[in-house]
Amino acid sequence: MASLIKHSQTLIRRQYFLAGVLRNNLRRVYAGIFPPTIISPAETRCYGTDAKLRSPFDSNIIRILRTEIDYQYDYAPPQQPSPSFNSFSVEERPGEQFVRLQRKFGEKEDIKIEATMFDGCVSVPKPGDDDDGDNIRLHISLLIDIHKGEGSDGLGFVCSAWPDSLEIMKVYTLRSNGLPPKAHMGPNLGKLDPKLRKALHDYLEARGVNEDLAFFLHHYMVNKDRSELLRWLDKLKSFVEL
Repeated sequence: MASLIKHSQTLIRRQYFLAGVLRNNLRRVYAGIFPPTIISPAETRCYGTDAKLRSPFDSNIIRILRTEIDYQYDYAPPQQPSPSFNSFSVEERPGEQFVRLQRKFGEKEDIKIEATMFDGCVSVPKPGDDDDGDNIRLHISLLIDIHKGEGSDGLGFVCSAWPDSLEIMKVYTLRSNGLPPKAHMGPNLGKLDPKLRKALHDYLEARGVNEDLAFFLHHYMVNKDRSELLRWLDKLKSFVEL
């Protein structure tokens, strides 16, 4: 668990660093500090582009992006995403900020989960006597829809997935034609009777929505975060190379 958190923190710091490098080099290009970059034949063969005259701006952006792409692949290349977890199928949704999981439960129930990529974090003290900063706990939001057959009304859950736990934030009813605008999303679960809260957790636990799923999603999103970063870098490079 500690290694997952540390690795996630490294990824976040790396992305902030990349953004800073791009901004700084853009300023330097506009200021005329960088000379025009000559693309070598080796670079041309490696990336499959035709050598052509480019502005100093374009040449340096391409060079920076290529360096970053090479670094990311060498540092921690993304793995092939898992297509399933326990009884859930996992739909990766390339280029989007969420993944979708689905499964059947019993003879009637259809369960659909949409999980965001990391959308928040909290700082927590490091264990023991280590005063060197805090640990970061990353957060994933879940929307869970449960229907009993096509065309039936359903039950919806809003949950927070942490690396080692899953919390129910809201429970609400769903109509067969979807959630109406400004629908009542139910009370804050923290205000309900503890026995009811436990019963709702047990309800999801029986359907495989639990701490194990939260742990899986955190591993999955670390990998998706890397895949989406590389996809974004490659698209940006391809556009500048046109």
